[in-house]
Amino acid sequence: MTFHSFRRLLAVLGLASCLAGGASAQGQQVVAICSTDQSWCELAAKEFQAQTGIKVQQVRKATGEALAQIRAEAANPKTDLWWGGTGDPFLQAAEVGLLEAYRPAYLDQLHGWAVRQYAMSGNLVGGFYTSAIGFGWNEDVLRKKNLPAPKCWSDLIDPKYKGEIETSHPGSSGTGYTILAGLVQLMGEDAAFEYLKKLHRNVTQYTRSGTAQAKSIAKGEVGIGLSFIFGFENERQQGFTMVKSAAPCEGTSYEIGGIALVKGARNRETAKKYYDWLMSPAGQSLGAKANSLQYPANKTFKVDPKIPTLDNVRLMKYDFEKFGKAAERKRLLERWEKEVNSLPR
Repeated sequence: MTFHSFRRLLAVLGLASCLAGGASAQGQQVVAICSTDQSWCELAAKEFQAQTGIKVQQVRKATGEALAQIRAEAANPKTDLWWGGTGDPFLQAAEVGLLEAYRPAYLDQLHGWAVRQYAMSGNLVGGFYTSAIGFGWNEDVLRKKNLPAPKCWSDLIDPKYKGEIETSHPGSSGTGYTILAGLVQLMGEDAAFEYLKKLHRNVTQYTRSGTAQAKSIAKGEVGIGLSFIFGFENERQQGFTMVKSAAPCEGTSYEIGGIALVKGARNRETAKKYYDWLMSPAGQSLGAKANSLQYPANKTFKVDPKIPTLDNVRLMKYDFEKFGKAAERKRLLERWEKEVNSLPR
């Protein structure tokens, strides 16, 4: 073999090696959408990548935006895994065939409410965490206005709270929809809409995001907020000690955050590895470390004491199957727009 032939052979072998290495590197990545708090999203991607060497390409999107992207990519999926955020949009994605079934071997390590989410969705959606709807209030603001802290849903429609309550828009916010659907189940639909009309008179604004209320309360911009309790508790722990929270006395709705594999995922095996890691104590414990205080699905490790307990919360029997359906959500939102949001305040 001549020197030039040898060099050509080395070049070919080198090219083949690069191609093989490229294919290997390509296989060791996962493309994800995260819909929980930004801090948890970022910490999870960083830790998983450091521990496994698998590259995480991840964006943070609200659940409604994530669903829209996965729907738009259906013919040529670019996302492998979707995790975090209220479960209703996950169930809607399952309903229209955008997700792949996955039944983990470690279901006995998860709380019953997480396992039920698998069973109800045919293993298309897992239960990632849970948190309850409640009230938050700024003690200083209420004291100055000589207003008592609310204890029950019935308190909030008292005219003395006019202009003092902030909540989120159920059309743009999963939190807002969880409140709406919960009240419908708690009171009956017609009674709930009569209640919402009265509540509307006291609402100062419906924000696009369901996480805005805790910040508004902490800044003293409003006296009372309706959202997930953990958000208010997080503000209190960040030093805003005038922020208090409670669950309504009549009972309340709650979310089960979702996790799911996308149908037709290009990196299916690495997506499963990221999924399993997120559901493990290592992944689940990151929420509290990132000051994202939802209650984790995995029950095999000691929950961080920062996370508010659900022991004293009267959780209603929330029908995730019915109210997770796109048609039911559309119907309720149309009725809310027509009968509630159209009214003057």
